[in-house]
Amino acid sequence: MVCLLSECWGNDRALDQSYRQTFVQEMLRSSGDDTDGGDITSWVSVCPRGLWRVQQMQTGERSQQAVSNSDASLSYSPRMGSLCDVLVRLKANMDEADGLASENRSDKPEQSPTEVTDAETTAFLRRQDSVLQVPLGDWITLRLGEGQCDITEACVERMRPGEKCEILMFPMENAPDEQNTPLCATVELRSFTPGKESWEMSPGEKWEWVKSHKDRGGVRFRSGDVWGAADSYSRALKLLITLYGHIREAEKKQEQEEEQKDKHFSEKTQHLPSDREFKTTKAELHSNLSLCQLKLDQPERAKASAAKATQLDPGGAKAWYRLGQACQMVNELEEAKQAFRKLLELQPESSAALKGLKNISNKEKETNTQLGLRLSKMFS
Repeated sequence: MVCLLSECWGNDRALDQSYRQTFVQEMLRSSGDDTDGGDITSWVSVCPRGLWRVQQMQTGERSQQAVSNSDASLSYSPRMGSLCDVLVRLKANMDEADGLASENRSDKPEQSPTEVTDAETTAFLRRQDSVLQVPLGDWITLRLGEGQCDITEACVERMRPGEKCEILMFPMENAPDEQNTPLCATVELRSFTPGKESWEMSPGEKWEWVKSHKDRGGVRFRSGDVWGAADSYSRALKLLITLYGHIREAEKKQEQEEEQKDKHFSEKTQHLPSDREFKTTKAELHSNLSLCQLKLDQPERAKASAAKATQLDPGGAKAWYRLGQACQMVNELEEAKQAFRKLLELQPESSAALKGLKNISNKEKETNTQLGLRLSKMFS
């Protein structure tokens, strides 16, 4: 995996070697099986150009404002929907950035956790050339749960107002030698607004998040951010699964009370999809996820996702085509032919299906020819 990390890799070369080695050793030591895991957390994050392993270490630092503030919000961390005021800096550039950070603090007065507004969110685009995906050295506002920057969000959801943490990041795949050195950074959370855990959300709220993730996945895919698109579709599916029981219950109750026109029931369920819309949306998400997995050279996963999509919506032409592609990539040619034939039933003039069947036929002929040559040599 080659990541274009213009600002990150250049600054990383200037990292103090003794600090980096000490930090790495402490991370690895503390994340072992013989620890309580209280201060070190490790996970894998989705970045625009691949997967990165991240290790987070709490520094124990708190701002004076957080220490003196008795607001009840200090007792918990941000949740889905929380607007978070965050500062991210590379460790290599900390001394240089201190002056700038001080200026930023003076320009922007200290906020209480309820003063961040919607107008301040998503004022930046998800960076394609940086693992951290956010502007560095400036206070920014994130809405937790959107997946705007996976590493930063994962850090913030474990923090409280005024806290600072240090993170160490490793590429999951081999990169060029000069890019294999871990990146070190700090994340500081100044304040945040209240949010909700997923189990606290109403079914209508969850459905709005599902649609938002689905739309965001499409935007990311079209911009070339395939990893980010896959992440958005996965987030949507996780929330959508939790809605199934609510939708079935609503459908059943609606049939029973159709004549009564229960106003309270109507208001409660008006933002929920029908059972058919639920299945169609779920099928589209699996199909879109399958396309991402094909692009990311994950044919087995793409096959599983496409198969789920065809089960949910047998009339989905795109899902059958992606299933055929995935089966062909894993050399399951008979299954691939069945998928392409099903696509032809749905779209008799589909050039993609005809081309897929032709490719399989050519591959089978080539295999048979090679087999015949080997057999002739064995018995000659």
